[in-house]
Amino acid sequence: MLQLNEVEARYGSFKALEKVSMTVGEGELVVLLGANGAGKTTVLDLICGRTRATSGNVAFKGADLLKMREDQIVHAGVGRKFQTPSVYEDLSVFANLELSFPKGHGVFGALFFKRDDAVKARIEEIAELIGLTEELTRLSGELSHGQKQWLEIGMLLAQDPRLLLVDEPAAGMTPAEREKTTTMLVEAARKHAVVVVEHDMEFVRRLNCKVTVLNEGSVLAEGSLDHVTNNKEVIDVYLGR
Repeated sequence: MLQLNEVEARYGSFKALEKVSMTVGEGELVVLLGANGAGKTTVLDLICGRTRATSGNVAFKGADLLKMREDQIVHAGVGRKFQTPSVYEDLSVFANLELSFPKGHGVFGALFFKRDDAVKARIEEIAELIGLTEELTRLSGELSHGQKQWLEIGMLLAQDPRLLLVDEPAAGMTPAEREKTTTMLVEAARKHAVVVVEHDMEFVRRLNCKVTVLNEGSVLAEGSLDHVTNNKEVIDVYLGR
């Protein structure tokens, strides 16, 4: 579904990414692991069009994402969740989810969008997945930090993207919230491809998926978590033991 082929990105003389290649298949869950500044978020920025590559290519379902605007990439089926939750705090959880439906986007979409039984059923289904069924009528600004993270994941799912990009979903969460988030992402990967940026090793271990380790803008290792954490280079530059 997604292929990065020898992608490079520069900011002036600074090379943020150097010949990064990776693939994500249909319904695959992949974690990008690495220290701060390793290039993880830059990879997500390239995929969703916030940053442009200086060389290489990024293909999504055969289309060249580097030739598309951010809004075109979203409509092509790529959804992005940033590290800091971004929800409409003065609206209910239900309204946040409803506004995320593709049919409600744009002037004509908003004009003709109807809250039919199918929409309500889908919102209830998403709310159950993200653990917010009992919070649908609450203002999203009243939710805890972890619940806001879950709501934003739900807002992504309401868009029904083929690919979800999720940046540090467990940041600031309690251990119980992190465990619940793990279950949520694994369940989401049954219908969507998911790329997660994360630092929490225990969180990554529970995801039980392919891991790509980045270091100074390059791919250092790739494989299962056990495989990459036994890699000498990964131990030397990331694990520090």
